Amino acid sequence: MNEPASSLPTSPGSYVLLIRLESPKTIEVGRLAKIDFPAGCYAYVGSALRGIRARVNRHLRRRKKLHWHVDYLLEGGTLSEVIWALSDERLECRIANSLEQQGLASVSRFGASDCRCPSHLFHSPNPQALRGAATHAFISLDLTPSLIPLSQQE
Repeated sequence: MNEPASSLPTSPGSYVLLIRLESPKTIEVGRLAKIDFPAGCYAYVGSALRGIRARVNRHLRRRKKLHWHVDYLLEGGTLSEVIWALSDERLECRIANSLEQQGLASVSRFGASDCRCPSHLFHSPNPQALRGAATHAFISLDLTPSLIPLSQQE
């Protein structure tokens, strides 16, 4: 089977998933709460120290055990792009902090139950704004970001 993210590296790194919601949705996000998500584009920040390809392929699968907060959002949205950079360090909090400092709207505590960040999920009606902010976040950490368009699998 040809994996949709087969061009991604098996090396460790950090990533930002760009997720589209075509219409507003109320989603029960595990133990977090029921959350009202406006339509638009979302940027979810994560790290994959065991390899970017495997983690993104897991996010792309529609049939999976719902484990992370983002799994619940992906049930109702479409994963359209991933921006990633290689790093042996867990940089998701620093990337999320950069997105926060750039003034992006965030969803409180989403994806941040194991850290002190306000959030790892950011929202904008403008996908180009999220793409630009995420790219800037990687560059500000002296990382070289790459972008790949994706589509979720069954």
